[in-house]
Amino acid sequence: MSDTQTLIENRPPSVATLFLERVAATPDAEAYRYPVPPASGQGPDDWKSLSWAQAAERVYAIAAGLIELGVQPEQRVALASSTRLEWILADLGIMCAGAATTTVYPQTNAEESAFILSDSESRVLIAEDAAQLAKAVEKKAELPDLTHVVVIDPAGVETADWILTLDELEKRGAARLEKEPDLIKERVGAITKDQLATLIYTSGTTGRPKGVRLPHDNWAYMAKATAATGLISAEDVQYLWLPLAHVFGKVLTSGQIEVGHVTAVDGRVDKIIENLPVVEPTYMAAVPRIFEKVYNGVAAKARAGGGAKYKIFQWAAEVAREYAKVAQDNFRRTGTASVPFGLGAKHKVADALVYAKIREAFGGNLRACVSGSAALAPEIGYFFSGAGIHILEGYGLTESSAASFVNPGEAYRTGTVGKPLPGTEVRIADDGEILLRGPGIMQGYHKLPEKTAEVLESDGWFHTGDIGELSPDGYLRITDRKKDLIKTSGGKYIAPAEVEGQFKAVCPYVSNILVHGADRNFCTALIALDEAAILEWAKENGLEGKTYAEVVAAPATVAMVEGYVKQLNEGLQRWQTIKKFRLLPRDLDVEHGEITPSLKLKRPVVEREYKGLIDEMYAGAREA
Repeated sequence: MSDTQTLIENRPPSVATLFLERVAATPDAEAYRYPVPPASGQGPDDWKSLSWAQAAERVYAIAAGLIELGVQPEQRVALASSTRLEWILADLGIMCAGAATTTVYPQTNAEESAFILSDSESRVLIAEDAAQLAKAVEKKAELPDLTHVVVIDPAGVETADWILTLDELEKRGAARLEKEPDLIKERVGAITKDQLATLIYTSGTTGRPKGVRLPHDNWAYMAKATAATGLISAEDVQYLWLPLAHVFGKVLTSGQIEVGHVTAVDGRVDKIIENLPVVEPTYMAAVPRIFEKVYNGVAAKARAGGGAKYKIFQWAAEVAREYAKVAQDNFRRTGTASVPFGLGAKHKVADALVYAKIREAFGGNLRACVSGSAALAPEIGYFFSGAGIHILEGYGLTESSAASFVNPGEAYRTGTVGKPLPGTEVRIADDGEILLRGPGIMQGYHKLPEKTAEVLESDGWFHTGDIGELSPDGYLRITDRKKDLIKTSGGKYIAPAEVEGQFKAVCPYVSNILVHGADRNFCTALIALDEAAILEWAKENGLEGKTYAEVVAAPATVAMVEGYVKQLNEGLQRWQTIKKFRLLPRDLDVEHGEITPSLKLKRPVVEREYKGLIDEMYAGAREA
């Protein structure tokens, strides 16, 4: 048996156990960094740190406080908060109490929040602030199981018998621990690997969310398996801003506890650009939309700098892509990422002019980024690769504890999601569907045995619903969601995500695009533009002072986007080409339910909402 297999197979029953081991091993080492905004509200944040021992003091107090409130092993404690230090401490506290965390996105409306709290039978809700508390208060009559709400940020909150602050909970817990110093050790020691640790409701692109039951063993496996890939080490500094209600964020906290590196945590997406040079991370996980935004932002800045600057950027972007493709191809064949002398020389010039500034914007120390949740357009991936920002795409689902595949360090291949994590098995079904089996797979859907049986076979194989291809040496390429494949009326199959990804690489102004064409004679597209980028373009094209809706309705904007659509079509098969498109009057967003909190497109919602525009594109067209 290899060292890796031994490491994974001899894993402890829970991440709570790993946390106790980490605190004992490196109590004084830095564990977390978090921002404290200035009292005046002006100027930069002050970043503070917690050592593992200091973090443990708070975690154990939260755990004991929950026990004091009567929370029993496996009972659910819901967590409705944005990504912040207290989310991590609370989640660890819930686990150390032997209870299970129900995650709720802060953007979730009162009705859906109430459904999740009710379906999960959550006993306690840890709410970020008055706004999250208000949702529970509004629906309290529908939540007979909910006995207490604990509020992290007490501003504007009136406490009551059933409402207390996190600070009060920790004080109660600390008092309990004085009487029973071994309470947490005993609770953690009693946790079994099959005990429920996390209940995550899939934001789902259709229908009511389903609760995915993930036991403690899933996270212990994820912690050991991610460490075994060699992608993270004790010397790393992670910048964590992803939503922790999402399974991807949860994997990142588990891996950190295993290796013991520093995590700087701040979920404010509007602070990413400001935070990166301060945190200087060595790695960061993100979703493709962030890389698309950075790419579009760099392109727009170059364009605003005048014709010469934009030409230099376009040249440098092409050099980056060529360099990355050649280097990756040579690495695959020879084990060395070498390039011909001429290309290397061009790359050196482009690096001085363009790439070095991009790396600096990411903090200057970035070794790699991990991208997941949706497909990254390969042309954008190659651009960053050539610029020295190495994006390692990974793949997994909520039902597989997020990380089933990841690209292996230097041997990464843009356009693939890499190889399976140690201990995870994969096979491709006859219809191209990806099937997974291993210690990361869920127990099933909460209280939905028939839904579980639809995707989970008795021998452990999980049906992902994604279509993919495996290379002879084990790299997986995702081609589409099984249910998203379009069949035109001419009988041709189209993977819309592939076409959408290509358009994002071509057009620097796009935010979201939906390709439509099921049972139609040709494909059309609904396109939403990035507000900041298009308003910048508007200034230079006689549309300054116009609103976003006015700019996207302007003939000049439509003509500009049409040029990019033509460019896209040149690289597509005839039946894939976009014959008509419409620009949307606003961008798609989470609030309108058009994209999930992890920024995935909810196709049925968008198609239903903009049915009029879709019908208009096909009106009068001869349908075969």
